[in-house]
Amino acid sequence: YISLFWFLGDDVFMPNKAECQEYVLEEFGIIFAGNKNHISSFGWNFGQFQGDILNICLSIMDRSLYYRQDPVTDVSHRHDPRYLGRVLSAMVNANDDQGVVLGNWSGKYEGGKNPSSWTGSGEILQSWKKSGFKPVKYGQCWVFAAVLTTVLRCLGIPTRTITNFSSAHDADGNLRVDEFYDAEGNHLEKGADSVWNFHVWNESWFTRNDLGPSYSGWQVLDATPQEQSGGIYQCGPASRHAIKEGEVDLDYDGTFVFAEVNADCMYWNYDSATGKKTLIFSKSTEIGDSISTKAVGRDDRVDVTNDYKYEEGSAKERDVFKKARKKLGLEDKFDPTAPRLEEIEQKPDISGKFKVASSLEVGKDLNLLLVLENLQSDAKTVNVNMTAWSTLYTRRRVNQIWKDSISVTLAPKEEKQFPIKIKYPEYQQQLTTDKAIQVTALCHVEDGIQVLVKRNILLDNPAIDIQVLGEAKVNKEVVVEVEFTNPIDTEVKDCVLQVEGSDLLQGILELRIPPLKANEKSSTKFKLIPSEAGPKHLLVNFSCDRFADIKTFKMVNV
Repeated sequence: YISLFWFLGDDVFMPNKAECQEYVLEEFGIIFAGNKNHISSFGWNFGQFQGDILNICLSIMDRSLYYRQDPVTDVSHRHDPRYLGRVLSAMVNANDDQGVVLGNWSGKYEGGKNPSSWTGSGEILQSWKKSGFKPVKYGQCWVFAAVLTTVLRCLGIPTRTITNFSSAHDADGNLRVDEFYDAEGNHLEKGADSVWNFHVWNESWFTRNDLGPSYSGWQVLDATPQEQSGGIYQCGPASRHAIKEGEVDLDYDGTFVFAEVNADCMYWNYDSATGKKTLIFSKSTEIGDSISTKAVGRDDRVDVTNDYKYEEGSAKERDVFKKARKKLGLEDKFDPTAPRLEEIEQKPDISGKFKVASSLEVGKDLNLLLVLENLQSDAKTVNVNMTAWSTLYTRRRVNQIWKDSISVTLAPKEEKQFPIKIKYPEYQQQLTTDKAIQVTALCHVEDGIQVLVKRNILLDNPAIDIQVLGEAKVNKEVVVEVEFTNPIDTEVKDCVLQVEGSDLLQGILELRIPPLKANEKSSTKFKLIPSEAGPKHLLVNFSCDRFADIKTFKMVNV
């Protein structure tokens, strides 16, 4: 038997035993994804105590730029979780130092694995070692965060993944994100700012002796390479308490993290012929929604938004935002090309929204309603340009799916609904593995200001089911059955089932499944031999030519 003693004087001491179990010892986690209107989740096998993961984690530290530049100083600082977290946030990405994972947000993943196909950190870390420490292809934010969780938990630092919905990437540090649209309603790739459907980073628990006791506790670390800090792609640790209070001048990277959860959004119409931009509207409540993490001891979602900021739109939240701008010297700086304040506050004549009119599932037609309402007491004529694009989860446009234009007259105070149908064959070949579609309607009101209506839509994959056929016991075989039904009216092929789970399987099991005709069900059985008792998690990932990375997990009580 191994007895674990948590030392009260340690910088990473966490007084709650259940939290120690979750954030240090637990090898399974849940990562939240999707968008703020439709939060999804998937399991992840952190596997921090499997095989030679500890040796690999030590190798990561020995290959950092910090170690290569000054080995003696680097080693002497490895007792400090603040230092270690910053070093490892750089080393988990490959941008500066031949680190563990190479990022790829192009939508094309030749020569490597689609980031969505990973189900655990072990395969990534083992691949990095076996290749002679060459970056593993490819990762996106949740992969970087999951690998960093594995490494930090392995080293005894309490760590968890955090998902921020409608997450801002403020490239110029002005706490404002600018989005541009053309006259047709197409979202333009102009400027370095962006808003992602979601972004995943880490929190680690330790004291901040450099800042003072009130800034100890959860610290934000982010291994996704977005902006350089100190000349390399690293981020944090930023005290979560400092972020909530607008203390953006404190170490490290407080400005960037504050903007991720609380930047203001400015939406512009841009004329590429003249270079003129016209403000459509601004919004201070768009960024940082439903900030989520896994519950302690349960497979549920916990909302931690209030730990990052005061209630959105409240006087306190606005005061903190102004405080942050003041600390950055921005309180009196405005964009000279922006409209005057009275123009910004001009009220629109109409309002609009997209409503979902049917289930949002891959393989089915997409049915929406564009709802327009005249807010004025006189009739309004509106010319509407609509588009739908497949996007990555970063909202980068990939393929145009559909477009249409309508001209409508709205009687005083009238509301009208306009049905939109995008058929499965129209979007099937255009959809990315993120299964995300952005629909926009740019409404040109005669003798009025423009109104932008947009919605980011996430399509669900069909379900996959796991059953454990019998009682799971240590060193005894138990059969597992996985079932999948093809929901579309055409055959699916190139079907692959990938299975992993700490203490349930050695490595990853990959099974080929024959093609499935329309509405045909597949039943795949395989055997497990658990190596340890207790609650364990089995993770399954199913892919075929029409559906990518259908994930599920099941708790197996051994």
